[in-house]
Amino acid sequence: MATFILVPGGWHGAWSYDPVVPLLERAGHTVHALTLTGLRPDDDQETVATANLDTHAEDVLRLLDRAHLTNATLVGHSYGGMVIAAAADRADGRVSRLVHLDAYVPRDGDSCWSLTTETYRQAFASGAAATGYAVQPPPGGDPRRRPHPLASFVQTIRLTGALAKIPRREFVYCSGWEDRTPFTDLRTRLLADPDWQVHDLPTGHNAMREAPEAVAALLT
Repeated sequence: MATFILVPGGWHGAWSYDPVVPLLERAGHTVHALTLTGLRPDDDQETVATANLDTHAEDVLRLLDRAHLTNATLVGHSYGGMVIAAAADRADGRVSRLVHLDAYVPRDGDSCWSLTTETYRQAFASGAAATGYAVQPPPGGDPRRRPHPLASFVQTIRLTGALAKIPRREFVYCSGWEDRTPFTDLRTRLLADPDWQVHDLPTGHNAMREAPEAVAALLT
């Protein structure tokens, strides 16, 4: 059986995986869904202001240490793709599989800011205008969403090349929002890369909510 660490996207918490977690657990897998630092309901302003991509990678690494996990599968949704890449690069071989679920797949020197579209960059900037450090959630959507630390969106990732040693690297492209997705070019790039396996799901961006059974089946 597999051990999954599920990392949410921007503004979201562990709750975003609620439809998927019981499906994986009923299949006998061990599942850890994370809420990243700065996005927990009781985090104070200083915590939000100082959290960045390194902080979020450390959230994953602390879980690996605390639970004595090896051979782990990291799943990252959207911004969470940045987090799982940074964490896996520093995990000293304890990660055996990466699944970027409609998520950014960075190379050394990238950031969420540099990889996304101008529309999202404008949304990040305008969303942080009130505080300068916390990006408000876009209008609509789940009321449990929290302001997201701006520093984590703009920080450059530093990768050593250790990701190339991870046996399984997968990208899931959600095709149901092709008019707005920032991942079309990424899908094309990874389809041409023999080290990556690319899957397509005919859902919108939040596939965990729209098609939890399909997501669980893909993961298992």
